[in-house]
Amino acid sequence: MLTWPDYAVLAAAVAVLLAIGSWCTRRQHDTLDFFLARRSVPWWAACLSFLATEISAVTIISVPATAYSENWEYVQFFVGSSLAKWAVAFLFIPAFYRHEVTTIYEFLGQRFGRATQVTASLFFFVTRLAGSAVRLMAPALAVSIVMGWPLAPTIAGFVLVGILYIGLGGVLAVVWTNVFQACVFLGAGAATLGWLVAHVDGGLGAIVHVAGEAGRLDVIDWGPPPGDPAFWRRILTEPNIVWVAVLNGFVGSMAAFGTDHDLMQRLLTVETRRQSQRTLSLTPLGTLLTLLIYLGLGSALYTFYAQHPELAVPRPDDILPHHIQQALPAVLRGLMLSAIVLASIDSPLGSLAASFVTDIYRPLLARARSERHYLLVSRVSVVAFGLILGALAHAFSAFTQILWLAFKVTGVTFGSLLGVFLLGLLTRRRVADRANVVAMVAMAVVNLGLLVASETEALPFAWSWLVILGTAGTMALALGLSALSGRGAR
Repeated sequence: MLTWPDYAVLAAAVAVLLAIGSWCTRRQHDTLDFFLARRSVPWWAACLSFLATEISAVTIISVPATAYSENWEYVQFFVGSSLAKWAVAFLFIPAFYRHEVTTIYEFLGQRFGRATQVTASLFFFVTRLAGSAVRLMAPALAVSIVMGWPLAPTIAGFVLVGILYIGLGGVLAVVWTNVFQACVFLGAGAATLGWLVAHVDGGLGAIVHVAGEAGRLDVIDWGPPPGDPAFWRRILTEPNIVWVAVLNGFVGSMAAFGTDHDLMQRLLTVETRRQSQRTLSLTPLGTLLTLLIYLGLGSALYTFYAQHPELAVPRPDDILPHHIQQALPAVLRGLMLSAIVLASIDSPLGSLAASFVTDIYRPLLARARSERHYLLVSRVSVVAFGLILGALAHAFSAFTQILWLAFKVTGVTFGSLLGVFLLGLLTRRRVADRANVVAMVAMAVVNLGLLVASETEALPFAWSWLVILGTAGTMALALGLSALSGRGAR
């Protein structure tokens, strides 16, 4: 059970978060401050901020759960994801700096037209709210287990703290709180892993033996050989086969890092294109370290409970919070709880507000207003998106396999976003504005249908193909429709 030192550690962590937000408040004079911090953030701070946003509380809770109940095959996605980061660094970031955008969807407006920009922004709202709702629900559920609180008030508390520090300090507060969050979840995870290794009979050697014998340390799923009669069926239905996982990690992460303004916003706060590229290129090192810590936690937990079969265990998704509550000592328990809480409070409210004000409100609803007005609307938008995010997070609490759920819900629309961005970056054609919109909407509907069919087992189809299909389909359909309309070239 939690003790007063645990509460003290948690209270101190949240106090630091709010103090950073308060410190950043007096630096907010206009939307350039609120959304881009005047591009004055050091590259190393942006790097840690990106890491904290990429990792999130889903990693802290669900990666150990996946290693505990399955294996280490998630590393395959990391390989593709790292390749995607370098692709985004040298393909996407130069274009965004060259066009001097506040949000990345302004690039689409300059490249194709207002309809593409607004549609992409709306897709971002749907994608980020759904994905972040899953990322908020996972730690809220964990904290409710550890502290014995009802889920709804726990989610509400997280949303309230996020609204306060982001609404006050803008993206500057987001970046510096992310730096603090990254240090806490890396330190807490490493300390907990060390404690677990020390309390497993036989230590690290026993973990390697017990977890390895059970297949919990398997990293690569080679799948069937090409000549196997089931080759294509398994390729299309099993997302963890290495070729599928790496390809999905590459395409899916290119969509996440290059077309999702929540992640890209951190990279636009540094002064120059080269600093931004360096920031993104170095993040795989931090991601690898984090994965090794939290996958290691899952294997250690599997060994610990295998050696103590008399201990009750919950469902896999709850294994880490259960262990935090039942086994960790005071202070370390509070530190690990703080890591979960801080990672869950890191929300997309700032980037959602930036996209709404820059891509929709300022150009379409209220032109030529004062910067004071737009700054006020930005803060009101943070509150509104926070309420929506909390409601969605509570709705997602009925689902299981949280790590894969986050990928599934974003897979519906990420392909459409990546497809239209690649059209803008890789071609010189002036694709018709309306053709882009029709293609994006059509492929999102197709992907939603495929996901529902897959989840209800009406159609054998792996969710990992959604982003790939959506990307290729959006590009082909937009080019075809534009050619038919006679406006395909300029």
